[in-house]
Amino acid sequence: MHGVINNGIATIYVADLDRSVAFYTEILGLRLGYQADGHWASVFAGGFEIGLHPAGRGGPPPGAAGAVTVGLSVDDPIDVVVRTLQARGVPFRGSIVDDGPVKLAFFADPDGNELYLAEQPAARTE
Repeated sequence: MHGVINNGIATIYVADLDRSVAFYTEILGLRLGYQADGHWASVFAGGFEIGLHPAGRGGPPPGAAGAVTVGLSVDDPIDVVVRTLQARGVPFRGSIVDDGPVKLAFFADPDGNELYLAEQPAARTE
């Protein structure tokens, strides 16, 4: 999908966000990009982004199947990308989630690995 997906992120559900941020930044030496008051943190290994998300907010428990997902950022409005992928046979779980500053759409690859699309504020045309 040339021009539709522009970047990616691995999201990891964690038991303790502060502990995980300390591990990834102080122990592994990754750069903290953003932290949203106990709700989310992004750390970077070069150009690779890892999103840390507290468990218990609708996600799987840390270390369980599905506790690591891959997110794909989109250039075009997420509803357009979802319709394009649905036309190509990709089934989505539920409807698009408007989670404040980010819109999300959830699906899986043919093996059942969890994936999601993310339309971030910089990509929004609204």
